Amino acid sequence: MGLPDLGLGVGLRTQHFRHITTKWPAMDWFEILSENFIDTGGRPMYFLDQVAERYPIVMHGVSLSVGSTDPIDFGFLDKLKALAKRVRAKWLGDHVCWTGVAGLNGHDLYPLPYTEESLRHMVSRVRTIQDYLERPLVLENPSTYLTFGVSSMPEEEFIARLAEEADCALLLDVNNVYVTCRNHDLDPVAYLAAIPADRVVQIHLAGHTDNGTHCIDTHDGRVVDAVWELYARFTARVGARATLLEWDADIPKFSVLQQEVRKAARFRNGLRKAAA
Repeated sequence: MGLPDLGLGVGLRTQHFRHITTKWPAMDWFEILSENFIDTGGRPMYFLDQVAERYPIVMHGVSLSVGSTDPIDFGFLDKLKALAKRVRAKWLGDHVCWTGVAGLNGHDLYPLPYTEESLRHMVSRVRTIQDYLERPLVLENPSTYLTFGVSSMPEEEFIARLAEEADCALLLDVNNVYVTCRNHDLDPVAYLAAIPADRVVQIHLAGHTDNGTHCIDTHDGRVVDAVWELYARFTARVGARATLLEWDADIPKFSVLQQEVRKAARFRNGLRKAAA
């Protein structure tokens, strides 16, 4: 997709603003939640501007509602474009989902039925959004907790076809793959094999809550071994990709995040040695 491998990063969270802007820790890049910096100023933008001067920034959103039947909100796209220009964002994206309808935002990532009709709808909207933003849209596979009886294809096929037919990029959340496959008794290895490697420009890693009968994507702890194994398998096949550690609840000290990031670095270093 012509987008760079940024290396290893973490999400920029308010708890770490002071630490980052006084210590300037070793980190390749930061991801921001787009909505946290739209329609705001003051302290958040004060710190973001400082961080953006020193580190590459990626924008990741939760309100684009690509799969909704509501009209595309071009006013919201204008705000995304303005923020991306201000922080010189390397790319921006959202999720393969919908988040609202009838003008209401549910503030959650709602699943789609995986049908030909849904695919045509998503492809059309992604193309329109990309044309307006004048850049590729990077879309993430969600974690899901239910399936639709009308679905006619598996999630991984839907996402692969969406990326090809809309000519967009993908953010592969390996933790979401694990959570979704656990919840629906699917094979995560087969899921990963179906994802077009040339479309993946970013990878997410995160912790989740395992309730035995099901998993919930909570982003509140360390990455589990099974997710690391899937990450190793995917990167061994496709090569290094910009990788982000997500930790959005019970957020620890920045040093703990760095410890988790160093685990991902070991996989990347292994890839480099193999390539050499």
